[in-house]
Amino acid sequence: FWFILWRIIKSQSAPNWWEALLLGLLVGLTATAIATILFLLPLLFCAIALKPAIAARSYVRIVGCALVLLGTVIGTSPCWLHNYFIARDRVFLSAHSGINFWIGNNSEANGYPRFPPGLRAGQAAMLQDSIDVAESAAGHRLKRGEVSQYWSAKARDYIAHHPLAWLRLLGLKLRNFWSAFQYDDLSIITNLREQGLTFPGIYFGLLAVLALPAMILTWNAVRLGRWITGAILLQMLALLPVFTTERYRLPIVPGLAVFAAFGVVTLFSNLAAGNVRPVLSYAILLTVSILFVSWPQRKPSFWALDAYNSGWQALESGNLPLAERKLELARAYIPDNAETNFALGNLKLAQNDAATAASFYLTTLRLDPRHRGAINNLGVLALENGQPEVAEQRFREALAIDGRNPKTHFLLAKSLIAKGQNNNARTEIDRALALKPDQPEFKELREQIDK
Repeated sequence: FWFILWRIIKSQSAPNWWEALLLGLLVGLTATAIATILFLLPLLFCAIALKPAIAARSYVRIVGCALVLLGTVIGTSPCWLHNYFIARDRVFLSAHSGINFWIGNNSEANGYPRFPPGLRAGQAAMLQDSIDVAESAAGHRLKRGEVSQYWSAKARDYIAHHPLAWLRLLGLKLRNFWSAFQYDDLSIITNLREQGLTFPGIYFGLLAVLALPAMILTWNAVRLGRWITGAILLQMLALLPVFTTERYRLPIVPGLAVFAAFGVVTLFSNLAAGNVRPVLSYAILLTVSILFVSWPQRKPSFWALDAYNSGWQALESGNLPLAERKLELARAYIPDNAETNFALGNLKLAQNDAATAASFYLTTLRLDPRHRGAINNLGVLALENGQPEVAEQRFREALAIDGRNPKTHFLLAKSLIAKGQNNNARTEIDRALALKPDQPEFKELREQIDK
């Protein structure tokens, strides 16, 4: 990102053909991992169109832009070649774009990656749910591109039918992008800090507060700064269709640091020189910037996210004391959150406290009656407690929500075996195998029934 911008700023002339091709190739290769870099292409086109060209003929600029596009296509080719010709799926880069678009544009959206009803929290669970829901709506299996199209269509439908609400949502996303509040959806910062891998330093909010006045004041005074401003704004535009997280706005930090440093140095220079007017201008803009960036986020769910993610990750890694501390903190923020109560149920299950785990699962169902994880886990507990009738009821309840879940068919088969209904169990395990034929435990249960 910043290497490309450095090349644009450093050169007095437009990129030549070879450089245009190589810069496009770099954009394409980077886009295979970070798709938002594609929003830097307009800046490259502007550099080719506006900077002096080595040859004055207009076709030189047109060819330069075409070579940037060609380089981008070549750079992204590992993705689209695989998707089009191997997976036989019409997806350019990633099939996750549709679900991300829906998460960022629905009636429950808040400008951050808040999973709407029907999708569980957590990356893997959310992606699986997005596939299951789309296939359930279609009534048959879908390619990943078709799943993406399903969610994109839902997002577009929301925008079309709620234009005013969507405009308010865009304003909220704009505020979130510049907010001092750090919404670290994967709790990367917290994990690194708790492991002693990070050092105290400047936070995003401070850089944003100091950079915004300088971005405005340098627009006419320092023309090269416009390229940096353009890159920052393009990254912001890349996130407005979806949502903001700390890792998504990380690319603009070097640019903010440049503007922040320039603004502070210029301020002290003007103070030393007795230039009152520039100092007052900066002070006014700085005051507005402070109010804009530091406006508090009052929703408890925002503050609970980091604790929840850290607790879930600790639970997954087997660090039960840390998981309990973090998840209890998350529940203190939002006691009526289904996913937090579900995670606490899993924690108690890992601590061999089945009774408390069941209590948390029941609370989860009170908050979200269609929570498949809680329903399934209650069924498993019932099966382990010698209550196959209750287990069967729970698993059938889960299948009524998602009839294409092979694990639930497998568990239902086990409960039917416990009731002595082997023929019905055979039907269920056959359904599980039809959905996931390579699962070893499904095959073992099928062989057990046939003995």
